[in-house]
Amino acid sequence: MTQPQPQPDAALPRHLAVIMDGNGRWAETRGKDRSYGHKQGAEAVRPIVTECARLGLEALTLYSFSTENWTRSKDEVDTLMDLYVAYLESERGLFMDNNVRLVQIGRREGLPTRVLDALDKMADDTAQHDGLTLALAINYGSRSEITDAVRAIAAKAASGDLAPGQITEDTVAEHLYTADLPDPDLLVRTAGEMRLSNYLLWQVSYAEFYVTDACWPDFTVAELHKAFSAYRGRVRRFGGVV
Repeated sequence: MTQPQPQPDAALPRHLAVIMDGNGRWAETRGKDRSYGHKQGAEAVRPIVTECARLGLEALTLYSFSTENWTRSKDEVDTLMDLYVAYLESERGLFMDNNVRLVQIGRREGLPTRVLDALDKMADDTAQHDGLTLALAINYGSRSEITDAVRAIAAKAASGDLAPGQITEDTVAEHLYTADLPDPDLLVRTAGEMRLSNYLLWQVSYAEFYVTDACWPDFTVAELHKAFSAYRGRVRRFGGVV
């Protein structure tokens, strides 16, 4: 029997989502503290964003800090928050030169003012860019996101602006943090872990998964293209039959 072939328009994902895992382990195997791994992980972001912009992807979402990460040590959390500010300040040229639009997805409550200010400034400065959208998932948890969406929809129903019978899957999607982004076509996780970690649970319902043993600081452009090569070999049925 002839095997179904990949769709010709599926060469690249419109939206790539990444779980950037392994910074701490990468550092520890080199005799360094975890903060060193996070700093090298921040450096690894630049070439990936640049390549995704060059290739014409619509969106790249990076899982940067989950709602569960607050349980880490204060020193590690403080290091991560400082890194977000430093990254946004140092990478301004990256956003401007590559026509990249920045958005943050996740709850703003709880994030330090310095982080919110840096995020808001870059978001405002790049709001008119129409190239790659870089979504930083900071203080993000998918269950929290779905809860926030349900609350917003329930409030509209309670006020009479929306009848319960009018609520559809599109209604839910329109109230998620990612409302203006296409669903991810490809989800990449580094460091060999086989779990979603409360990431984009609604949005990745039909995403292709790619897991690599490379820790995030070692995830190069070459590794990115390995993921894209694997993606090109998939046949996406979306529950149907090709």
